[in-house]
Amino acid sequence: MRRADRLFQIVQYLRGGRLVRARQLSEWLEVSERTIYRDVVDLQASGVPIEGAAGVGYIMRDGYELPPLMFTRDEIVALLAGARLIRAWGGAAMARAAEEAMIKIDAVLPEKMRVRQNEIEIHAFAPEMTPQVRAHIDFLETAADSRKRLSIAYCDSKGDSTDRVIRPLGLWFWGKVWTLVAWCELRKDFRMFRLNRMSEIRETGDKFTPEPGKTLKDFYRSMEEEGHEKPGA
Repeated sequence: MRRADRLFQIVQYLRGGRLVRARQLSEWLEVSERTIYRDVVDLQASGVPIEGAAGVGYIMRDGYELPPLMFTRDEIVALLAGARLIRAWGGAAMARAAEEAMIKIDAVLPEKMRVRQNEIEIHAFAPEMTPQVRAHIDFLETAADSRKRLSIAYCDSKGDSTDRVIRPLGLWFWGKVWTLVAWCELRKDFRMFRLNRMSEIRETGDKFTPEPGKTLKDFYRSMEEEGHEKPGA
């Protein structure tokens, strides 16, 4: 958990005038009590009305509210467009998260800005997105994040099928096509696999440890050496 997220959670736990001990906060947030002590001191220094001390517990006076998020119109357009694109072209879990994000954005906007948000005519439609591709996106994103080695059945552009054991590294979206960047243990090299050509994906039951020459950074470096631009660059 990022420190900013942890500080936010501490404020949430202290709402309602409850006395909460540092030990309890440390268990909830899975950090040391010493870390909680430092975080509370920093919150107090920034003006959050937390009272108490180490060994006693902490309590926050009623009436404190976090400053509201404020967005410019251009920021709202960007956030809304991104959320709508992901809702249309992302995995099922991504689509649900995008929907929730739009609800949260709407909740913090002033009334005038909320009306403007509803007038933004930016939409995305994706008839090519099948339930299988959406499921693949969610599965592969989780596998890459958890470093799970996978076994896939893959059909290439020539129609030839192969079984591969791969290390999933990241997902790329090309407008209408999702691909997985992976280290292929069959080819002993990086490969990009189109998700709509994967007929089967299974976990092998073991995880991989990043090795020099086989990481996503190494893949980007090889792309740059070949004269390709890194996505997002």
